[in-house]
Amino acid sequence: MPELPEVETVMRGLRTALEGQRIAQVTLNRHDLRWPFPANLQQEMLHQTVISFHRRAKYILMRLENNWSVLFHLGMSGRMLIGVRGQNTAPPRHEHVVIESDGGTRIGFVDPRRFGAIDLVPTADEEQHMLLHKLGIEPLSDALTGRYLQDVFLKKRTPIKTALLDQRFIAGLGNIYVCEALFQSRIHPTRTAGSLTETEAESLAHNIRIILDAAIASGGSSLRDYVQADGTRGGYQDLHHVYGRENEPCRSCSTTPIARLVQSGRSTFYCPSCQK
Repeated sequence: MPELPEVETVMRGLRTALEGQRIAQVTLNRHDLRWPFPANLQQEMLHQTVISFHRRAKYILMRLENNWSVLFHLGMSGRMLIGVRGQNTAPPRHEHVVIESDGGTRIGFVDPRRFGAIDLVPTADEEQHMLLHKLGIEPLSDALTGRYLQDVFLKKRTPIKTALLDQRFIAGLGNIYVCEALFQSRIHPTRTAGSLTETEAESLAHNIRIILDAAIASGGSSLRDYVQADGTRGGYQDLHHVYGRENEPCRSCSTTPIARLVQSGRSTFYCPSCQK
């Protein structure tokens, strides 16, 4: 599933392509993705100028001049591909929604597995949407500090890896970047969340931001379905220190092979020597 850096990268691509343009046509090639589309989706989007884009956790919000926001969720395999309106090329497979602007931009929502979603929400009520209202702080905001981590995980006996993936505490963190942040902070993924020292919590908060910023700058991690909005692959997967590198030598200590364990049904990658 695309994580925060991938969603941020897609959102920035859409912002460049669509912001300030008027939506000329909306084509729905089916009536649903994960859930049915709102009955008024086309009506509220058509002939509206795109005012701005915003990302909340792993969701993209496209704000329109009529004070409605279109919420996009990429799900497991969703992609937003930017093209040219009227170009005589065959549409990609599994393209379920097409948005075309009067400026000549064509956006195709492609989702083979159909776990993605599109919804409408009044712009003023975005934070009350059912998918957003219980989300925690944004990891790239000033709210993420070592003190915050210590306070929110106080007395929690759950593993730190599992706690960091809980969207009620920090919104948008996913498996890849939590593994990477724990490695950079030299914290074993099975440590209890409440056991972090002040120094460890500060290091972890710092490394989460550094890693997310670097991943965004690299266009995210392309492991399976994810590509950027222009169709190109991200590059951060080549910089992973632990994720997906089971049995390969640690890039820090050079001697210990990266190990893998399963936590809450997800693979966790770590270095047994560097993370204790």
